[in-house]
Amino acid sequence: MKQVSVIGCGRWGSFLAWHFASLSEKVYLYGRESCPDFTGLRERRSNDYLTLKDNVILTSSLDMTFEAETIIISVNCQGFRETCSEIVHAVSNRHRFILAMKGLENATGERMSSIARDLLRTENVAILVGPGHPQSLVAGIPTLMLIDSDDTSLRDVLVDELNTKLIRLYKGSDLIGNEIGAALKNVIGIAAGLLDGRGYSSLKGPLMARGALEVARMIEAEGGDPKSAFGLSHLGDYEATLFSPYSKNRGFGESFIKKQPFKGLAEGVETLRAVRKLSLKHRLEMPICDALHRVLFEERDPTEILNELFARPVKDERAPMSEYSLG
Repeated sequence: MKQVSVIGCGRWGSFLAWHFASLSEKVYLYGRESCPDFTGLRERRSNDYLTLKDNVILTSSLDMTFEAETIIISVNCQGFRETCSEIVHAVSNRHRFILAMKGLENATGERMSSIARDLLRTENVAILVGPGHPQSLVAGIPTLMLIDSDDTSLRDVLVDELNTKLIRLYKGSDLIGNEIGAALKNVIGIAAGLLDGRGYSSLKGPLMARGALEVARMIEAEGGDPKSAFGLSHLGDYEATLFSPYSKNRGFGESFIKKQPFKGLAEGVETLRAVRKLSLKHRLEMPICDALHRVLFEERDPTEILNELFARPVKDERAPMSEYSLG
């Protein structure tokens, strides 16, 4: 590829610009002039994780980013609509969008790919999901991720072009399931942080088992394949999200229960609001997500809520999905 653009210069966006600079002649990395991440990169060409390569061009001009054919977007999910409104005028049929965010819109429950197709008026939309922290990747520790799209030809071309030894890419075949799975792993990550903060880390094994099943039910209710919950987008990302010290969502959960300040963006917080809306829409029982919602937004005591989870009526571990409907 001759040129790639990355919109969003946070931890993940700056890493993607750094990484794909080895595949491209030129990479545009966009950030706002008011963003500390951008001003820091512009002054030093480095952040806490990496030093930008010479062919990475920092820009605060969105129009300049559209000189590239492949445009990777890595911004706060809750601000994605605003980003789309700022760039729609520059979109043409030659542009290909890769959404490198993991979350659902809190007000609507919509997936990022759905918002992109509607607002950017294009079908050239793919997602990049799966485990990865810049701290590990910059150190040369490889990972596996996947690209998915409703357009399988676009997916195949992007996998061929972007596959590297550092990030081995797989082809997804369930956009709905992979997008929801990627978003909800952040929610389960917050729950893991609560367990760590309470000293119940040994319960993260059961959390993974029951959490993945809970997410599978949501995926199925939204029209996806429930098996996607057990792939790279969700279960495959659990180590990076539920255990890693680099996980923002796990760190938020631990800080929350310890009543400590937290710096950084935990996308799972606002995604949890979306999950609540979707579970009510589908009349779907989601015990872990419901419990987490009560702790974060209804000011319930975490230990009390955990005890309520353990006091739930006993069910067969492999109970049919229909048994978890509130209808």
